[in-house]
Amino acid sequence: MATKPRILIVDDELVVRESLREWFAEDGYTVGAASNGREALQTVQQGPWDIMLIDIKMPGMDGLELQRKLKDVTPDAVVVIMTAYASVDTAVQALKEGAYDYITKPFDPEDLQRIVDKATERQQLVRENEQLKERIAAATADEDDLVGTSPEIEQVRSLVRSVAPTDTTVLVTGESGTGKELVARAIHRASPRRAMPLVIANCAGLPEGLIESELFGHERGAFTGAQYRRKGKFELADGGTIFFDEIGDISAKTQIDLLRVLEDRKITRVGGNQSQEVDFRVIAATNRNLQDMVSQGSFRLDLYYRLNVFNITLPPLRVRRGDLELLAHHFLQRSAREMGRPARSFSPEAMRLLQSYDWPGNVRELQNVVERAVVLQRGEIVQAGDLPLNPSAAPPVDTSLSLEDVERTHIQRVLDQFEGNVSRAARALGIDRVTLYNKIRRYDLRRTTD
Repeated sequence: MATKPRILIVDDELVVRESLREWFAEDGYTVGAASNGREALQTVQQGPWDIMLIDIKMPGMDGLELQRKLKDVTPDAVVVIMTAYASVDTAVQALKEGAYDYITKPFDPEDLQRIVDKATERQQLVRENEQLKERIAAATADEDDLVGTSPEIEQVRSLVRSVAPTDTTVLVTGESGTGKELVARAIHRASPRRAMPLVIANCAGLPEGLIESELFGHERGAFTGAQYRRKGKFELADGGTIFFDEIGDISAKTQIDLLRVLEDRKITRVGGNQSQEVDFRVIAATNRNLQDMVSQGSFRLDLYYRLNVFNITLPPLRVRRGDLELLAHHFLQRSAREMGRPARSFSPEAMRLLQSYDWPGNVRELQNVVERAVVLQRGEIVQAGDLPLNPSAAPPVDTSLSLEDVERTHIQRVLDQFEGNVSRAARALGIDRVTLYNKIRRYDLRRTTD
């Protein structure tokens, strides 16, 4: 038998609150009540509520404003608006902004009960659908994202299978675009924690002033703008896995904070004074040489040893060229399916062009190139002209260059290609704009062509 939803009644009239509370409580519901919007926000901070019956006209914060604020605090809750006939236009606006339904006062409790029953049924269907999607994804997307048959990728698969059933901390290394997040997802999906969340913390994309709040969460009033208590990524990963992408980009202070959490598995929210235990597995990834950073004093040796318990190094695409055709067709079929395009294959000239390119951006660059080709092509065969590649213009690989030198050169070339447009360059590189801005500052890159 399904558990009945928890109902919160928000109305400034005491008689309405109490009568509805008694009505639903007698039928076995857990019922709470709040006399205004501020009290309602405080109540939802203390525990989850499934359905909220909100009066549209209240002193101070009205029902429409409360509904907007609740989206940030409890986005999955179902909102039902209670309104007088004269405020129906406002109730309709609430529907446009996501309310499930509304009912006009005075109303028969039986009518409200029918709305609650329908809302409960809808919420249950949504949850069952999400659970079904998760089961399908878990059953069909294990290691298949690691496309290829080369000895190099088979070695990666073998390492994933070995470490996944354990709780061992994993450090995934390799050049940008080699698929480090895919490896993290494959490990999590094959682990005993697969039913719990995989939480991704993009260390390069977290501003220094906000990274503490992002990781540890914060209490209400902890700083300007902290209107509500918020869980951080460590809390969200409780019982599951936390993946630190670009771990080499965190500051010295964050390294100390992270080391402390890894040692005692306890966190304290920003602005809080009580620590709480958290249970998570750690997977970290970087395209930087952490050993060199330790030697240079920019990365803590003790943190490096904590992270590098089990290492998986991903080969660059130029080393596993035997997988390039498989990867290209994999991305072609997926992009064509998602876009509803007829693309099925590559012309011989197009495949030769793909094979002759050096792929400094690795698998991610190949995916972006194929996706763009699917957008441009008009028939079933992708032609060489559909590919935004000019291998003769690509500089030969200089083995004396460091990984950072290669990344700097590639990012500058992409910025030049898109005439300094950061949004378009970030999409082509397969990273978000914040990460690209950070790399532009780190490498002192120009955003306009000469």
